[in-house]
Amino acid sequence: MTAANAVAVVLVIGATMYAVFGGADFGAGFWSLLAGGGERGRRPRELIDWAIGPVWEANHVWLIFVFVILWTGFPSAFEAIFSTLFIPLSLAALGIVLRGSGFAFQHTARRARGQALAATVFGASSVLTPFFMGTVVGAIAGGRVPVGNAAGDAVTSWANLLSLVTGALFVATGAYLSSVFLVSDARRAEAPDLERYFTTRALVAALATGALAAVALIVLRADARPVFDGLTSDGLALVLLSVVCGIGVLVLLRRGIQRGARFLAAGAVAAVVWGWAVAQHPQLLPPSLTISDAAAPSATLKALLVVFGVAVVVVLPSLALLFTLVQRNLVEETTRPAAQGAGPAVETTTRA
Repeated sequence: MTAANAVAVVLVIGATMYAVFGGADFGAGFWSLLAGGGERGRRPRELIDWAIGPVWEANHVWLIFVFVILWTGFPSAFEAIFSTLFIPLSLAALGIVLRGSGFAFQHTARRARGQALAATVFGASSVLTPFFMGTVVGAIAGGRVPVGNAAGDAVTSWANLLSLVTGALFVATGAYLSSVFLVSDARRAEAPDLERYFTTRALVAALATGALAAVALIVLRADARPVFDGLTSDGLALVLLSVVCGIGVLVLLRRGIQRGARFLAAGAVAAVVWGWAVAQHPQLLPPSLTISDAAAPSATLKALLVVFGVAVVVVLPSLALLFTLVQRNLVEETTRPAAQGAGPAVETTTRA
């Protein structure tokens, strides 16, 4: 394997981690938005806040990681993507900022109206951010990002059917992942009513995501035939693996079994990301810019691989420790869901 291909693998690893963990966080905001106001939405929103409170900002590490690897390892691709697709990328960045502000202020606002507004901002930006990220991926897959500074059309590059369907698929995927994760979080919180609540939504989200994926394949065949052909040939095994994992999640949830559901849901999403990477290989920006052509000098690529090795040793154990502490209820930053029928729970503070 060449150094350029090795760095491309690192890039896909970062994208996979963000798609799974970042996607689940965005999905939590989606369910918060749909939970409703007043007493009806209180308990689901309490669980969402309690589940993602300690970890939601940590997952942006992977987005920063992807940007740094792309910028350093493949500068010509970075230039083309960020100059042509500056509109959806700017809107996604704005969504991230508003999402963080909304999540913070919904817990600190003194008036109910302010809390409700902050919660709405958090939920709406959790939908818009992955949507615009999806339009970027659709634009790249559709070959609408030519090499050069702002060489592509600033609007039609991402405002097209393939990009819009991909954006919707990103939103649905996050909702699917989050609902599956929240089923386990509800059990961890000893809230059986919320466990049933999110099980129903996980089943619906799984079916909706599968339907959108089928639509995306149809659009991909018409609009990005090389990538479609790659998915149905070299990437077919990964596509089938995603389908099998998705069916496995449905079976487990229908039988009331939570163990393994999160791993299968994450596996379904990861398989799609890797399937797309395999289908597009060796193109970094279809139809003309290959990984080798876009790669930085060899010395830079080797330095990136060394940095990645250091990150594996330093960052991954830290994140693993954080998630382990959270799953064992040793870290709490927001209110744990109250018992069913009880009033709002007393707010907790961080403990470790």
